[in-house]
Amino acid sequence: MRPLVRLVITLALVATGASPWLEAQGVVRIRMGTIVPKGSLWDESLQYVRQEWRRISGGTAQVTIYSGGVLGDETEMVRQIRQGRIQAVALSSGGLSRIDAGVSCLQMPMMFSSYDELDYVRLRLTPMLERRIEAKGFKVLNWADGGWVYTFTKKPARTPDDVRRLKLFTSAGDPETERLYNEFGFHVVPLALTDLVTALQTGMIDAFSTVPLFAQLQESYKLAPHMIDVPWMPLIGGTVISQQAWEQIPSGSRAAMLEAAHASGERLRADIRGMGDQAVREMEKRGLVVVRPDTATRAEWKSSAETTYGRLRGSYCPADLYDEVQRFRKEFRR
Repeated sequence: MRPLVRLVITLALVATGASPWLEAQGVVRIRMGTIVPKGSLWDESLQYVRQEWRRISGGTAQVTIYSGGVLGDETEMVRQIRQGRIQAVALSSGGLSRIDAGVSCLQMPMMFSSYDELDYVRLRLTPMLERRIEAKGFKVLNWADGGWVYTFTKKPARTPDDVRRLKLFTSAGDPETERLYNEFGFHVVPLALTDLVTALQTGMIDAFSTVPLFAQLQESYKLAPHMIDVPWMPLIGGTVISQQAWEQIPSGSRAAMLEAAHASGERLRADIRGMGDQAVREMEKRGLVVVRPDTATRAEWKSSAETTYGRLRGSYCPADLYDEVQRFRKEFRR
């Protein structure tokens, strides 16, 4: 059913013309896509932006949100926004990196040890990232978190070598992340996120990495009921709109609309962080087994990650931004 729904919506978008978002009466209709599940906290945050934008603009800016990946995966939605079929998209770091690779610098495995450290670095790196993204024709509306990424497996796994023996999901169309995992020696299987559950059911994959709240909402943890308690990286997200669509919004409304979008991102960040641990507790009640490695094994995970940084600098992550991340992290730790 989902592919059929996606096809119908896509055909409808195409049928409306190349620039369907600007109407003669001055109304700007903004189509926004996202893979986040409908009704989730992330979706609620986007609905808040939709309502606030309509209020602030006096009905001039009207947003329609397509949640749950009905328009395709993140790579496909970035392609659609470039083609003008949609005007905005809420993305994870994987999708944002399809716009500019600089975002990957905040997704280095085990680079950050706390949210405080992440916030310190991100706050100082954000102006540079936004300039790079805007140079590609997009306006950044907000930044958000998904929580810490953990690895879920069908059978118990504890060490990096245990996971290397498994077939690990990675998002299709994200060659840099695929290469990152290959640098770690993992056996990755690139697939669309919408195919994750089916791939677990059919044995195409044995493991996947995601944030606990998403695993709970998708119920994918029921098919891979072992979670390694090693926070791999924070999941960064953000919402962008095409610069072309943004400039069609009356200039008098833009500042307040941007402030509303920022406020939504900040509120979502705080809520998500509080719900990550709660999601793990709820999944444990329903059968999830949390594998808690000892100190030596945690050190092994950390060492395994750090050995790749030199190779990832300048390839996975632009060298100048990588150096800035390192500098800001050192400042925080001092």
